[in-house]
Amino acid sequence: MKKISLSKTALSLVAGIVGLTSFNMNANAAEEVNIYSYRKEVLIRPLLDRFTENTGIKVNLVNGKADVLLERLKSEGMNSPADILITADVGRLIRAEDAGVLQSVESDTLSKLIPAQYRDPKGQWFGLSLRSRVIFTAKDRVKPGEITTYEDLADPKWASRICIRSSGNIYNQSLLGSLIEHNGKEKAAAWTKAVVDNLARKPQGGDRDQIKAVAAGECDVAVGNTYYFGRMQAGKDAAQKAAADKVELVWPNQDGRGAHVNISGAGVTKSAKNKENAVKLIEFLASDEAQAIYAKDVFEYPLRDGIELSPTVAAWGKFKADDIELAKFATHQKEAVKMFDQAGWR
Repeated sequence: MKKISLSKTALSLVAGIVGLTSFNMNANAAEEVNIYSYRKEVLIRPLLDRFTENTGIKVNLVNGKADVLLERLKSEGMNSPADILITADVGRLIRAEDAGVLQSVESDTLSKLIPAQYRDPKGQWFGLSLRSRVIFTAKDRVKPGEITTYEDLADPKWASRICIRSSGNIYNQSLLGSLIEHNGKEKAAAWTKAVVDNLARKPQGGDRDQIKAVAAGECDVAVGNTYYFGRMQAGKDAAQKAAADKVELVWPNQDGRGAHVNISGAGVTKSAKNKENAVKLIEFLASDEAQAIYAKDVFEYPLRDGIELSPTVAAWGKFKADDIELAKFATHQKEAVKMFDQAGWR
């Protein structure tokens, strides 16, 4: 086995999560499945509980940061109790695949339920839900049709008017990866530098913070994932709902390739002791029943047509999605990080 060398920081993080949370290794393996998940428990627990109700299989869940969970899987090797890794971006799944902690799965059910562009050709990971990374504009300061593409964010007219998260954010890395795939390295690098020149403030906070900044007048344009917007609109926080009411969701590139989409997804770990149950769970998460829960409660998009959306999401209207295979843009993420650094995007 290849020797894994971890930094003191990584060892400390892994030790912390191991100390805080562990699975009951004495449980009956035939009646359980163990998950390491980057997705917050509040978003997936209703799905896991429904799976247990349907099958009688107990679901054990460990939540943690994506990099910490990957390091944990690598350090545990074949001794890891985890059967499934769940994360919120295809880039994280590609990193897990490259790290050798996932295994290939053959499932006619998954091949039927999940469109090819949303799953790994080798069967190491599978998309479970969709979201789009879109543009948000101030209703009172940006006219309809004034910005229509991701490429428009580089226009000098938006100087000191854009808010966006840091370059360390995996969602931004995936977005830039898609621009590299579609437009080439040279144009993508120029776009990155131009967006930095147009920033209204230093990149900071999460996607909801960008929307709130537009509502507060700190900037006129922001970039964020759709499901954050949905949670703001439908949530109980009055301030967040008020902020969401002040911005307009813009679907980018509708006259061209379509809006950038990404997935939450899962893969079966190489160390899985409950592989059959793991496959059953992923198949359930791709089923119509689970897809309806994603659509209603998490404000994401189902993997396929024919499943009812939440009223909040349906109100955004139909949109054209980029049909690129996710694995293609995810392979550009290392290049994306370099471009961000060279452009001074921190």
